[in-house]
Amino acid sequence: MTDTADQLYGRLKAYEGRASATAGVGKDLVNEPMIRHWCEAMGDGNPAYVGPGAIAPPTMLQAWTMGGLSGHTDRSGAYDELFGLLDGAGYTSVVATDCEQEYLRPLRPGDRITFDAVIEAVSERKTTKLGTGYFITTRMDVRAAGEPAGTHRFRILKYAPAGGKGGQRGVGVGRGLRQGGRSLRPRPVINRDNAGFWQGVAEHRLLIQRCRECETLRFPWLPGCNACGCQEWDTVEASGEGTVFSHVVMHHPPFPAFSASDEAGPYAVALIELAEGVRMVSNVVGVPCDKVRTGMSVKLEFLRTDHELELPVFRGSEG
Repeated sequence: MTDTADQLYGRLKAYEGRASATAGVGKDLVNEPMIRHWCEAMGDGNPAYVGPGAIAPPTMLQAWTMGGLSGHTDRSGAYDELFGLLDGAGYTSVVATDCEQEYLRPLRPGDRITFDAVIEAVSERKTTKLGTGYFITTRMDVRAAGEPAGTHRFRILKYAPAGGKGGQRGVGVGRGLRQGGRSLRPRPVINRDNAGFWQGVAEHRLLIQRCRECETLRFPWLPGCNACGCQEWDTVEASGEGTVFSHVVMHHPPFPAFSASDEAGPYAVALIELAEGVRMVSNVVGVPCDKVRTGMSVKLEFLRTDHELELPVFRGSEG
């Protein structure tokens, strides 16, 4: 690490403990329509989230604090200063890496959400496959009707892309998202909760979790059952048949790695409803992106994008 980098880290470290948001107020009360939309999108039919006495899904904790399209009005100057330092040093890209939540009490329709947030930690400079940069962790303390309701920690990597010109001079970076002159797709985050899914992909099998207690199928992979809370599970292999439940066509930003021609052309991203009843996000291939339609029948196949990565995708048919 160069002296310059040491000096930058010292300046970044000084922001630990400073507020990133104060006296924030949720733009809406906890409400039933938002809960319904969330449950429909997630495919979560837990009866605790509907009817008299309903509560909000705990994982919606952050949703009630979001700034929306108009952005945050409660963000502190310290937060903007920290990001300004990183941008000025060439660490201009950002990617969310993980979050942690702690639930202290259920949220119910009608609760007014308030929150404060703090810059909790700044890591030393790290080199990843994406590039070199610093992990920034913020902690949000959420209250409902004035009572502590939960804690949300959110971690990002603020980095200079590998192979780019950003970052400190003289700082080496790891292998970027290019190989043999071709752009590579981002690497999936593999952890102890989803490692079995990716092992199945490596064997050309699309595996769905099944609760051992109530036999509810679930996707994406989770450590426990949404329906009954059981943490014991096994898997079933998907047949590979499905339909397009909804979709978007991505035009911008251009990303050559998602185009077979490497020309960064538009591509279709779809929510696929598998024959087994669960849904997953993937690409639709085999038809022009403007021909993808809701209800289109698709069939699973495995796409090798480079020598390290193979992904489940779905082939559509214009017929």
